[in-house]
Amino acid sequence: MKLQFELLLIWILNALALIAVANFVPGIHVEGFTAALIAAFFLGLVNTLIRPLLLLLTLPVTLLTLGLFIFIINGLLFWFVGSVLRGFVVDGFWYGVLGAVLYSIFSWALSAAAAQLLRKQ
Repeated sequence: MKLQFELLLIWILNALALIAVANFVPGIHVEGFTAALIAAFFLGLVNTLIRPLLLLLTLPVTLLTLGLFIFIINGLLFWFVGSVLRGFVVDGFWYGVLGAVLYSIFSWALSAAAAQLLRKQ
């Protein structure tokens, strides 16, 4: 039961992080909280299933660029999800890279704050 609550909380926090990213980056648009929930779900799915495969396939390039190529992969995946879903739009590749970086930061900060609040209870 606790695990289900934590997963639901993380999902909601990721949707809020996505809305925050859309407010900071002019090339990223989210039509509402429902669209943000759907996009957060698909971003999590893509990052769980596709990202590890891409990281493995691009390992030589990632090593040559000292890990900076991971930003390109994250941006491409963020841009891909934005091009597939309705209600979540990423206008271009560089907006995808910036959006992926900010989404990671906001998501991490919200999850860390929630973990601190839940730990105190």
